[in-house]
Amino acid sequence: MKARKTLCIISVILCLCIALSACGTPAKPAGGNDAPKAEGPLDLNSLTLEQIIEGAKKEGKLETVGMPGSWANWQGIFDGIKAEYGIECNDTDMSSAEELNMFETEKNSPTKDLGDVGHAFGPKAVQMDVVQSYKTSYWDKVPDWAKDPEGRWMMAYTGVISFITNTDLVKNAPKSWADVKAGDYKLTIGDVVTGATGQGVVLATAYAFGGGIDNLDPAFEFWAEMAKAGRIDPGDILLQRIQAGEVQVGVSWSFNVFSYRDQTPNYKFDVCVPTDGAILSGYASVINKYAPHPHAAALAREYIFSDKGQTVLAGAGGIPTRTDFKAPADVQAKTFAPEMYANAVPITDPAAYDAIRETIAQRWQEEIIPLMG
Repeated sequence: MKARKTLCIISVILCLCIALSACGTPAKPAGGNDAPKAEGPLDLNSLTLEQIIEGAKKEGKLETVGMPGSWANWQGIFDGIKAEYGIECNDTDMSSAEELNMFETEKNSPTKDLGDVGHAFGPKAVQMDVVQSYKTSYWDKVPDWAKDPEGRWMMAYTGVISFITNTDLVKNAPKSWADVKAGDYKLTIGDVVTGATGQGVVLATAYAFGGGIDNLDPAFEFWAEMAKAGRIDPGDILLQRIQAGEVQVGVSWSFNVFSYRDQTPNYKFDVCVPTDGAILSGYASVINKYAPHPHAAALAREYIFSDKGQTVLAGAGGIPTRTDFKAPADVQAKTFAPEMYANAVPITDPAAYDAIRETIAQRWQEEIIPLMG
């Protein structure tokens, strides 16, 4: 009896163990959303373009940050990707710093795939370890200063500091900073303390009056004179203000001023690159290290650097970085031909540019704002 009872108890225990084991380790499906995810980001560079396209079509969507449709005509890029590959694109607008912070804070449950950040933020993204590499088919056609050696950021376009003059309000549109100095109208450049565009404008004036990235004094002498004369518009350079006729002469990147011009049919404008002081700086494509749609992100970067993508950016006033690409004649006729920005100073050192922008912000706050009343 005792032996039989013991055997029965052992049998019961074994049955319970088997049942519990079966409940705790269900069979894993071969694929689909319930399949275990690979550790770390996908190695996009190990895939062929055909594999990237196939994967992107399966993902079916792309979530971007800091790429609003009106900026450099990202909408044209998104429309092209949808037409060619059927991929839906959705953007959440934010600053470069906010983009990288989102990549960082969402790393355990990412929602965004691709961002567009200022040149100086490309190296920052690498330092934060929030981006992954993808070298497009056009890698060798992009200059070294416009890309991370490992492909963790790539600049598809730059912009050149440009004037946009409302000729219904200002009869003699300036062609140079010397013309501006001799004028009597107000200048709108936006926020210089926190705005990268305004800081770029100030650096451009340093070159115009004999200085440069190593000597900002000529720029601040000019802006102090403008402030004392009451000629600095304290408001931001925004499309709404331009459409309302609140901006006499504005200064911004070329890919902004053409957008402003084309969206304001109620006024006439003159758009040009100042002949005596302009800089070239751009924005870099960054792919979230843990992008939920990595194939779509890689395909979008591929499209941006393609002839179609570079043409869209050029048509919006951007200056494509691919050395073998030349914008069609009709696009150049509507924007800037290369000779118009041939003398602009390209920003090739993002760390130096980042440092000088901080100096400009501090000096503006200390030296110019008190003079603006």
